[in-house]
Amino acid sequence: MSEEKLSISVGQYSQTGRKEKNQDSYGVSIPTEPLLRTKGIAAVIADGVSSSEDGGKASDYSVKSFLNDYFSTPESWTVKTAGQKILTALNRWLYGQGYHLYGTHKGLVTTFSAIVIKSSKAYIFHVGDTRIYRLRGNILDCLTTDHRVQISKEKEYLSRAMGIELNIDIDYRTITVESGDHFIFSTDGVHEYLKKEVILNTVLDNSHDLEQACKLLTDKAYANDSPDNLSVQIIRIETTPSKDINAFYQKLTELPFPPPLSVGMILDGYRIIRELHASSRSQLYLVKDEAGKDKDSKKEMVMKTPSINFEDDPVYIDLFLHEEWIGKRMNHPHIMKVFEQTRPRQCLYYIAEYLPGQTLRQWMNDNPNPALSEVRHIVEQIAAGLKAFHRMEMIHQDLKPENLVLDKYGTVKLIDFGSTKIAGLEEITTPLERINLLGTKNYTAPEYLLGYTGSIESDIFSLGVITYEILTSGHLPYGEAKIGRIPRKMNYISACHYKPDLPAWIDCTLKKALHPNPEKRYNSLSKFLYDCSHPTRTTPMLVKNPLSFWRSGAIISLFLNLLLLYLLFG
Repeated sequence: MSEEKLSISVGQYSQTGRKEKNQDSYGVSIPTEPLLRTKGIAAVIADGVSSSEDGGKASDYSVKSFLNDYFSTPESWTVKTAGQKILTALNRWLYGQGYHLYGTHKGLVTTFSAIVIKSSKAYIFHVGDTRIYRLRGNILDCLTTDHRVQISKEKEYLSRAMGIELNIDIDYRTITVESGDHFIFSTDGVHEYLKKEVILNTVLDNSHDLEQACKLLTDKAYANDSPDNLSVQIIRIETTPSKDINAFYQKLTELPFPPPLSVGMILDGYRIIRELHASSRSQLYLVKDEAGKDKDSKKEMVMKTPSINFEDDPVYIDLFLHEEWIGKRMNHPHIMKVFEQTRPRQCLYYIAEYLPGQTLRQWMNDNPNPALSEVRHIVEQIAAGLKAFHRMEMIHQDLKPENLVLDKYGTVKLIDFGSTKIAGLEEITTPLERINLLGTKNYTAPEYLLGYTGSIESDIFSLGVITYEILTSGHLPYGEAKIGRIPRKMNYISACHYKPDLPAWIDCTLKKALHPNPEKRYNSLSKFLYDCSHPTRTTPMLVKNPLSFWRSGAIISLFLNLLLLYLLFG
């Protein structure tokens, strides 16, 4: 049984109409796998504003840029993040170029409506008065709102468009999609001159030929005296990704688990040198690439293999594949590199860089009282790696000393991504029940155990625990295994209790990073790092507000004098 993929049919038609120049533009982009699964399909329509200097250039550039740039954004990003970042940059470019070329804020202005269809959802971005309709069965719904302001019965104008202001407010919404859904994109020259019933019946009567349906709609609008350019684009959803667990499992298990490996064995050209680590979930082997053609391939590497205990567990296999997927997309000095596989694999494993050194746990055992500057240096490196994850819209979710390695040069690297939450992949519907991994006891943010999903603040909490532990020679901020209690019952133990010479402002920084409520923690790693290095000084009241200082002193003095008189003569 093969797994169903997302597929569509497309019809398009545009005519100049009664204008001299066609300033409308549209387009559809259907990538191949794996982008079809991770990014989906994108479709756009734009209508250059005729009152601008070059609306045609603005609409054409907007359509082409969105379709090109969207598929160049990281696969780990959500559709919303990718779309909004692209449109924000595109709007600023149109605005800047309009002034540069024509000296006016109406240089390059266009309306814009786009849909990204990913998995079983459609993500809609909209600015202006182009429209997107959905036809499901016999019901036609308009999914966009015209951004127009009516001055009088005869006069109205666009209240929002791409390129007219430096900052743009973009309408965004999501809806589910089903096989058979039609999405109809039109410019105002069409929908302003056709009743909904005409659009509905024309598409239904010509569903077998979407190109013909588009042409008929533009012809009918022209016949109704439309003075504008006329453009229509129709997309029909043919199939959506399969939710069949058997087909999904079959795809996951295309590669069998590797057999037991021993020293000297060769698997796909990789010779096993020795076993580095084994647990109930995976094995790590030191290997050399005997089949590689360049000298770099001869260096020692690590092969990670899944445990045979999970051979029939699709959730485990899915997470193992995600770990490789993440590693191949991260290129950062503080994150372990996973290498792209250049030869066919006989079984399931991945190859990563070998990091001779020690885990942070081993380093902590060897250095129970490190200097504050040394601790900062380690924490800054961990934070740099985490920032790389957060920029890709990933949450690590299992930060702990055992998942951090210091190489022989003292460089810290994150080495395990098995629990990482990938925002972009979370949008893909699968028949598997997604589990919310809770990380590791003592390092897990309390919100996980209350059923909330991970966030940047959750990773900051885990980094705060590690920082606290290094500074206090192995102690924990809430005591052994107390993290995960109901937040109101969690009582922070001052780091100064274990290390009296620790500056109080460092303790305050840790306390904020470790707050049980994520809303009261640092919301960025940069702020946490800044406070770890910059003492916070409270300005004395005498300096800040001398009048209040002396007034308060006088009141206190008067009260004490009255109290003394009462005691003497009362």
